[in-house]
Amino acid sequence: MGGGGANDRFPGASDPLLPTKRDGDEDDAGASAFHEFDGASFAGAVFNLSTTIVGAGIMALPATMKVLGLVMIVLAALLTDASIELLVRFSRAVGARSYSAAMGDAFGWWGRRLLQVCVVINNVGVMIVYMIIIGDVLSGTTSGGEHHYGVLEGWFGIHWWNGRFFVLLVTTLCVFTPLACLKRIDSLSYTSTISVALAVVFVIITAGIAIIKLIGGQIPMPKLFPTVPDLASVWELFTAVPVLVTAYVCHYNVHPIHNELKDSSQIKPIVHTSLTLCSTIYITTSFFGYLLFGESTLSDVLSNFDSNLGIPYSSVLNDAVRVSYAVHLMLVFPMIFHALRLNLDGLLFASARPLSSDNRRFGIMTALLLLVIFGSAISIPSIWDAFQFTGATAAVCIAFIFPAAITLRDPQGIAMKWDKILAVFMIVLAVVSNVVAVYSDAYKIFHKESAPSEA
Repeated sequence: MGGGGANDRFPGASDPLLPTKRDGDEDDAGASAFHEFDGASFAGAVFNLSTTIVGAGIMALPATMKVLGLVMIVLAALLTDASIELLVRFSRAVGARSYSAAMGDAFGWWGRRLLQVCVVINNVGVMIVYMIIIGDVLSGTTSGGEHHYGVLEGWFGIHWWNGRFFVLLVTTLCVFTPLACLKRIDSLSYTSTISVALAVVFVIITAGIAIIKLIGGQIPMPKLFPTVPDLASVWELFTAVPVLVTAYVCHYNVHPIHNELKDSSQIKPIVHTSLTLCSTIYITTSFFGYLLFGESTLSDVLSNFDSNLGIPYSSVLNDAVRVSYAVHLMLVFPMIFHALRLNLDGLLFASARPLSSDNRRFGIMTALLLLVIFGSAISIPSIWDAFQFTGATAAVCIAFIFPAAITLRDPQGIAMKWDKILAVFMIVLAVVSNVVAVYSDAYKIFHKESAPSEA
């Protein structure tokens, strides 16, 4: 199994779907777009990877903390760091320049295709969530029979032009489409920097409000550990796990970022820096978001920022939080879209020329994906539903099961005993928690459907 690398066993498997700074064949239309590119910087790579991580998941984490507590969020961060370290180490051992190439080296053609399918499912789900949140923030949402006004509704009243459909249509055409048309991931480093800064603004404002109210005795301290009074509470714990997993998935962009680096040896410190930054943002958001709203925390915590916070300038702070994060998600969107388009192209056109050099294929695929995501975001009402689906299926495979499986397969014979113990732990934890989550979600759906007939 360990005789040949990814290049030898799977021709083309390790070649990125877009050119990198190290590619020497500059003989087609894509060459002119890359000949001046001298490699991505450390800071640019950190912000790009951080933007991949800190997306819509941050908005669901306060609701997740309501179920799981703070310690489980920290555990998920540590497991994510371990899984990426395994993936990077085993990819280097076989010379794999993509996640799918590492899977292909370990499990052959079917492993490569399975990874690409999972990335497509996960990223489509995540970007649908992005659009749902943007719609919630700008146009409002209804939860538990109560309507939470959006920013535009609060400013101008309810009109056709600030309804969810029209707002998301304008956002798709004017923001997502231009950014999605950029062919190199490093081109997004500036927007990624802005997006991370906006996430930090959200955290600072939320923390400031919570601290003021805590000092004033208006809110209690939140729980640090899960509360499990009965068996039903155990089931509820597992339904929140997929949301937590989805919040940390970034593995599919590690290789594209690595391929564009000016110094490829920096990938490990880049991953560690990004995870440290994002974990700090996540932990702070979870703690102060739940501290602020307690058991009233909604699945999309931004929807909580539509009422009087009980402090001066409440309405201004509400709008600042929601607008900053809506813009943040708009800038995160193209990072996730980049990986989606690459993996879908590799899945459908494995033997075709690089996507960057085929403008017709690039344009058609971009337009169709945006159309599917837009239509789905209009149809799906809750980010919790979307997170549970993607988190319990594709996300857990990308984040934990596949890196652990590569480690156990160990085609190059480099895995240590601790690596294999960790891999088994990740697989067992992922499979058990997500099987229970899927069962619990299905039970809730069927129970809701049968309830009216029983009444």
